[in-house]
Amino acid sequence: GLIRSRIQGADVAQAGVLTFLDSHCEVNKDWLLPLLQRIKEDPTRVVSPIIDIINLDTFAYVAASSDLRGGFDWSLHFKWEQLSPEQKAKRLDPTKPIKTPIIAGGLFVINRAWFNHLGKYDNAMDIWGGENFEISFRVWMCGGSLEIIPCSRVGHVFRKKHPYAFPEGNANTYIKNTKRTAEVWMDEFKQYYYAARPAAQGRPCGNIQSRVELRKRLKCHSFKWYLENVYPELRIPEELLYQTGMIRQRQSCLESHKSKVQELPILTLNPCISSKGTAATTQEWTYTYNHQVRQQQLCLSVYTLFPGSQVLLSPCKEGDNKQRWGKVGSHIEHLASRFCLDTETTGDTNESTKELVINPCESTAMSQRWDMMMS
Repeated sequence: GLIRSRIQGADVAQAGVLTFLDSHCEVNKDWLLPLLQRIKEDPTRVVSPIIDIINLDTFAYVAASSDLRGGFDWSLHFKWEQLSPEQKAKRLDPTKPIKTPIIAGGLFVINRAWFNHLGKYDNAMDIWGGENFEISFRVWMCGGSLEIIPCSRVGHVFRKKHPYAFPEGNANTYIKNTKRTAEVWMDEFKQYYYAARPAAQGRPCGNIQSRVELRKRLKCHSFKWYLENVYPELRIPEELLYQTGMIRQRQSCLESHKSKVQELPILTLNPCISSKGTAATTQEWTYTYNHQVRQQQLCLSVYTLFPGSQVLLSPCKEGDNKQRWGKVGSHIEHLASRFCLDTETTGDTNESTKELVINPCESTAMSQRWDMMMS
């Protein structure tokens, strides 16, 4: 795969500076000199051009914004981020390099001795995916920096799918590679990676001993240092542990309802009440970072994992898989059963007699479409 191929290429390269480019790229005029200049001034810089877009179907060349930098979320999903108004205000010169917490990974220039000193790439990572996190954390935490250089532009074809196979599947390979990154580099913050990517728990990722030793040998900073100094915008989930709001299906909202027959409230769908009305508290739900949907001390739960199982409120229990839910598109997925939150009408067709259940997910089922209006 790409990761080991790049190591092989770097090993046979003769020059003092390495340039990594994907094959599906087209360089623009005078793209290389601005990158080389920054490395000449400081060999610990790792620099990337602005990555313009080449249309997959027509090969038309579209200029990308020059106000972007790399960012990511706790699941280690890369995304482009606009510079904040404060960062933009400081940029009096539009040609000035942009410090970036992470590079996209396909296109960058690095001093060869620095690349080798830092431990090249993790050669136990497979095929493609996640290697840009590993090298980005390593560069910043071990004494270097990452920059995007606005005076350098390279076009890149953004493909819809990979033209090669992943023997273990694309998602599994990405999980293995990002899990290696989290285990070696993210210290105690790896718990937030696992919270955001539960499928990584218990998944094998190979032996990481040599990379742990490399980090010790290079006397690298902690991930806490990286968050404080490089990417303070990545908020620690404690601060955004909760999202609160309504769970809505068309004009109806999920509501808890005191019951005469049982001590715990029951779940119903009722017309949505605006938050100005006091009764709205029965329609206010909290979605927590560990995937619970709760109201005070009660959580959405199921007792059995069969299709058609009723969804009930029960006392919240930390780590109870029957209480963990994920938002997948317009579905609310029960993580342990992989079924979706659904409504079934019981008795007559009166809206308030809709019962909440879990059923196999169906993309066309209107009864499984939910809007989590959270903030």
